[in-house]
Parts: sequence; structure tokens; C-alpha cells
Amino acid sequence: MRRDSPAARSPAPGGRLTLWRMATCEVCGNNYGMTFEVHAQGAVHVFDCFSCAIHRMAPICEHCRVQIIGQGVEVEGHWFCGAHCARAEGKVGIVDRV
Repeated sequence: MRRDSPAARSPAPGGRLTLWRMATCEVCGNNYGMTFEVHAQGAVHVFDCFSCAIHRMAPICEHCRVQIIGQGVEVEGHWFCGAHCARAEGKVGIVDRV
């Protein structure tokens, strides 16, 4: 059994009961014992799943409005999902890398 598995952290039958502090996801409000924190730009965010983290943290393309989950393009402080959207907004010299 892995040492970081929930079963490894649970008390043994007949052992002393330990209660873990449950945190609440800041997006969906789920009160869950296995939340995780994301530390970014001096703030601490609490989520219960990657979907909620992406929903809150991912930048949005300023042209097509899609959430940028992978590698986006930042041009002069503006975020785009790719070079095509950056060029559509008049940014020049932007190319996608593959």
C-alpha cells in the first residue's frame, strides 16, 4: 500500500480516531477531505478537482473566449489560445510552436 493513499492515512480499526480538517472548494462549494491548494501570485486557492481549478485559474482567450488550458500566447499583456487568435486581433509576428 502506498504511503500517500487514503487507506494509509486512515486510522487502523480499533485505533485512535483522527479527524482531518475538511476544506471547501472555492468554485463548487464541495466540502471535501482531499482538497488541494494552488498558490499563485500571492494568493492561496482551494479546489476539490482539476476541473474547478481550471475553471477559476485558466486565462481566457481575448479573441474566441475559450479557456486556455494548454500553452497559450501572451502578447503585450493580452492572452490568446494560439497565434491565429492573436493575429486576428491585429498582433503581428506571433507564431505557434510545434
